[in-house]
Amino acid sequence: MHRIAAGDEAAFEALYDRYSRLLYSILLSVLKQPPEAQDMLQELFLHIWYQAKQFNQERGSVYSWLVTMTRNRAIDRLRSKSFREKMQESSNDEAMMLVPDGDISPLDSISLAEDRSRIHEALAKIPAEQRDALMLAYFQGYTQTEIAELLQIPLGTIKTRMRQGLIKLSSLLQGATP
Repeated sequence: MHRIAAGDEAAFEALYDRYSRLLYSILLSVLKQPPEAQDMLQELFLHIWYQAKQFNQERGSVYSWLVTMTRNRAIDRLRSKSFREKMQESSNDEAMMLVPDGDISPLDSISLAEDRSRIHEALAKIPAEQRDALMLAYFQGYTQTEIAELLQIPLGTIKTRMRQGLIKLSSLLQGATP
């Protein structure tokens, strides 16, 4: 790390060769999106190049510094609003692909679109913490335990947020039914 801090490109290449697969696997396990993990890996190594001077050998090994930084930055990205919006768009696209166009009537198609719109409107009305937990569970397929680990929140809190969110959603959707 001292050589990288001094601008030694060969040392940086060696670090990349040694740790890029590990760091990518951590990013992928948190972000669940290969393109996002690849972009983040590039950002991470740029950060390492420019911030190598911050590494303190007395506080831990290079391995632990890299793994901790990678995990924390991935979780920060996951929590960021822009990432959540991007994931919501991706989920909407995936949900649309689940309904075969030729197998439903135009009337059913309109009904599905209305239902989808009502659900998204209702989701927008519940608190962000509840919405985030529900989106991760129902649109991204995370378990409650995975959500708790991902957001670094106690499992009981996630369960409570999801339960309260579902109750509010149900109430909003029943009230919005014509």
